[in-house]
Amino acid sequence: MSKTVLLLRHGKSDWKATYGQDHDRPLNPRGRHASGAMGRWLAERGPLPDLVLCSTAVRARSTCRIASKAGGWNTDIQYERALYHAAPGDLIHYLQEIPDHLQTVMMVGHQPTWSMTAALLSDHAVREFPTASMVRIDLPVETWECSVPGAGTFIWHQFPRQLARKYYHTNP
Repeated sequence: MSKTVLLLRHGKSDWKATYGQDHDRPLNPRGRHASGAMGRWLAERGPLPDLVLCSTAVRARSTCRIASKAGGWNTDIQYERALYHAAPGDLIHYLQEIPDHLQTVMMVGHQPTWSMTAALLSDHAVREFPTASMVRIDLPVETWECSVPGAGTFIWHQFPRQLARKYYHTNP
């Protein structure tokens, strides 16, 4: 048996929007559309997450909400403030605390932590991690507690710009 980790970076944010702090920066239209497309793509491709751990930043929460709604995911979402400025070791610690009956966990958050975490878990260099892209890493472990650096196998990295038009709808 194995566990699956999905890392989803938030969609393209709107630098021109009015917002207080960086934490409050929203998605732009491109980010909303890409988030929906990625949600639909994952629903078709799989595996769907049993649990989503999401940064509380507005752009990450919006990405998560749009992707899950567009893909029809039926999953629990937990918002974690600490994921906003988390380091790769922090993400691994989160994984180690996941209940073992869950098979697939998604984390939604930010660069550069997401590419660094993917590389740390899989020993596979992730040179770019564009907005709204997603990585899948499989861990050959029976318990999440055994999630350690280098234990995973890099399976794929999906970019929104690589998706077929069928995944894009006008209303994300």
